[in-house]
Amino acid sequence: MRYAVPVVGGQVSPHFGHCEHFAFFDVEEQSREITGKETVPSPEHQPGLLPAWLAEQGATIIIAGGMGPRAVDLLQQNGIQVVLGSMEGDPEQAVLSHLSGNLNTGDNICDHPG
Repeated sequence: MRYAVPVVGGQVSPHFGHCEHFAFFDVEEQSREITGKETVPSPEHQPGLLPAWLAEQGATIIIAGGMGPRAVDLLQQNGIQVVLGSMEGDPEQAVLSHLSGNLNTGDNICDHPG
């Protein structure tokens, strides 16, 4: 599994499409342990670009504060599971919390119409 977390200012970004970079975490599925991590600058924001780019990066799960419904649909069409409303600020801790089933989530904080 490969998690992708949009990051701004070192924290989980509240708005998926407006992040500075993505933190990627490789996770061993059986042990549920992080086996690798890297930070990659986000490509220039263009509607519809990020889902395909993230799929190319091997992402299988996205954890974000929020995103518009079109982005959710496009990510899911690319085989990427979407977890929204992350209340966790630290990207690595968000992944660890999700792996243990303890990720605190609230509402999708993006009010983007589409």
